[in-house]
Amino acid sequence: MEYTVQKLGRMAGISTRTLRYYDEIGLLKPARINSSGYRIYGAKEVDRLQQIMFYRELDVCLQDIKAIVTNPSFDGVKALQGHLGELLIKREQIDAIIANVRKTLASTEGRMTMLDKEKFTGLKKKMVDENEQKYGKEIREKYGIDAVEHSNKAFKNMSQENFERMNNLAEKIHVVLAEAIATADPASQVAQKAADLHKQWITLAWGHYDKEAHAGLAQMYVDDARFTAYYDKKLPGTAALLRDAIYIMTGTEK
Repeated sequence: MEYTVQKLGRMAGISTRTLRYYDEIGLLKPARINSSGYRIYGAKEVDRLQQIMFYRELDVCLQDIKAIVTNPSFDGVKALQGHLGELLIKREQIDAIIANVRKTLASTEGRMTMLDKEKFTGLKKKMVDENEQKYGKEIREKYGIDAVEHSNKAFKNMSQENFERMNNLAEKIHVVLAEAIATADPASQVAQKAADLHKQWITLAWGHYDKEAHAGLAQMYVDDARFTAYYDKKLPGTAALLRDAIYIMTGTEK
């Protein structure tokens, strides 16, 4: 069956403007243009739009989606299997948070007692699962399965006090790095302060500290574009400065 841009938009629940934009960027081209100049979409295009929308549901950016679905080796069946797996993980995360909210509500209403460490169970699990999806393969190859599992367990069992402290440290790191980038000197007092704050943050997140592993993670911040983008979002060069500051603090050679 064939569809005009309006019919396809209504069926998929997206705007015609979005479909036209997908055409413009080469993400989803119509099967043909009819004699009246209308975009016409067939079964192949419908399937691709479904894949695009699955990826969007998983917060994959359009540029990355285009690279995936236009790759000659793209396998639709494997992609669907991957979508299913990730969506099941996402559902599990949401279910854990819902259970946490319900338990918190019951505790607030006096129907039960909730331990402080239980208040963050679903939230911490969500963070671990998200990190697993994004970086699980890389960090296991770099640090080993046992080390990663130990860190994940320590994080999930973290006390409320340390969880809050870790979040506060993460905010402080970005503030201090913004000051340090102005010096362009990883050995400066402010850059070394950022490195020490990062050490404290890592110690809480991992449940232990290892300077070699810390230096290795710092190098990953520069080697892995995803980490680099996170630190360089506001101030380019931040990831490299943090890496160099950590090298100096740990006495590790580049």
